[in-house]
Amino acid sequence: MTTREADRDDPLTDFHRRAMAFSGVSKAVHVAGAGPAVIVMPEMPGISPDVARFARWVRDAGFTVYMPSLFGTDGAFPTASYGMSVMKRACVSQEFRVFAGGGTSPVVDWLRALARQAHDECGGPGAGVVGMCFTGNFALTMTLEPSVIAPVVNHPSLPLDDPAGLELSPADAAAIQERFERDDLRALGYRFDNDRWCTGQRFAAYAALLGRRFDGRVVSGAAANTAPPPFFRDIVGTPHSVVTAHLVDEEGHPTIRARDEIITFLQSRLAVDADTTWPNTL
Repeated sequence: MTTREADRDDPLTDFHRRAMAFSGVSKAVHVAGAGPAVIVMPEMPGISPDVARFARWVRDAGFTVYMPSLFGTDGAFPTASYGMSVMKRACVSQEFRVFAGGGTSPVVDWLRALARQAHDECGGPGAGVVGMCFTGNFALTMTLEPSVIAPVVNHPSLPLDDPAGLELSPADAAAIQERFERDDLRALGYRFDNDRWCTGQRFAAYAALLGRRFDGRVVSGAAANTAPPPFFRDIVGTPHSVVTAHLVDEEGHPTIRARDEIITFLQSRLAVDADTTWPNTL
């Protein structure tokens, strides 16, 4: 590991690391903040410094963030070789349905239980969930847990071999559609217009499933950070991660506007007072 890479690792010392077990399966979850619960799920290849930065923004906007460790080394800077090795392991893991026809990933059952407990611990009208990349669609499938009322679907990449596919079993798709109508839910989504991993076909499939209840927003790929970490530069190879690796942290930038819109969506659905928490605490 080079000095530069070591300097970029995030120790996550401002989060409380908890071992949380559901149905006999224990995973590490990094928790911080106060207020209604928001589950911030990592993108491939794990809880990178950029994912943790986004989680801190959510925390500072008035929420208790629960950041589960689903793959990779927590806090590791995503080099190309490290990221590729994590991705290969995830593709053969029993927890994920990476390719078309696999249906809903089994790990979602564990994540729904996490959302249920997080809401029990934090109170409020419900829980928010933010998925990214490999976990992007999990934000939608987690809405089959009644406590989840604010799903954000960021650049969902699964299934990898079907750009128009959704990582859903037919039964879950029907149940999600019914839940959104019954409980008047909305899902917010983001992608870059030239993202090869999350295409316009995929957002069209979400719109076909949810209709007006899916708010899919598209950011110009020309606005993406041109110097992302090596995994995103060399392996992902396309604008992809709107509010993490390809975000440009400048006031008024399109990716910062996307971040702020996500925060506002979570605040409005989870009844957080934006006037007193965001962005004044940053």
